[in-house]
Amino acid sequence: MIGPVVTGKPIRSRIMSIGQAPGIREGELGQPFAWTAGKTLFKWFASIGRDECAFRESIYMAAVCRCFPGKLPKGGDRVPNKQEIAACRHWLDREFELLSPELVIPIGKLAIAQFLPTTQLGDVIGQQHRIRRNNHEFDLIPLPHPSGLSTWFKTEPGKSLLEQALKQIARHPAWASSAATCDPD
Repeated sequence: MIGPVVTGKPIRSRIMSIGQAPGIREGELGQPFAWTAGKTLFKWFASIGRDECAFRESIYMAAVCRCFPGKLPKGGDRVPNKQEIAACRHWLDREFELLSPELVIPIGKLAIAQFLPTTQLGDVIGQQHRIRRNNHEFDLIPLPHPSGLSTWFKTEPGKSLLEQALKQIARHPAWASSAATCDPD
């Protein structure tokens, strides 16, 4: 893994989003989802009433791994391995302990796999799941990864399942109660 460690703002929120790991640009920009995938992700959230600035001010942003895992030889980012995931696991556990989120939004297969046994996106996207972790119950609404390399959310059934998941997030009580005013500076 390649530093620096990248985390979201230290805010108290009833909602936690969880990505895979920072990309190559996030370290220099100092925040998660700060580059291409973030542009897509924040368009999704803007479609349900929360632009990027308001999202960053109202949703706690975590990741399975906190450092850039490196590039693949043929392009794209390397997926963190089991040892790297285990080494970062205590951070996510501690964040759950501190925040006790009511809604968790895992973004991408690796984040989803931390909570659900299946990694087939069509089996889990578009559904709300009730999860128990470390004696804490919460709702989980997974999203696909917004990577530019992915076509899953651009074609059916992914396109419809993504839309369904976003509607479920928008209807969730924690989403409505966590709206934030935003000062982009």
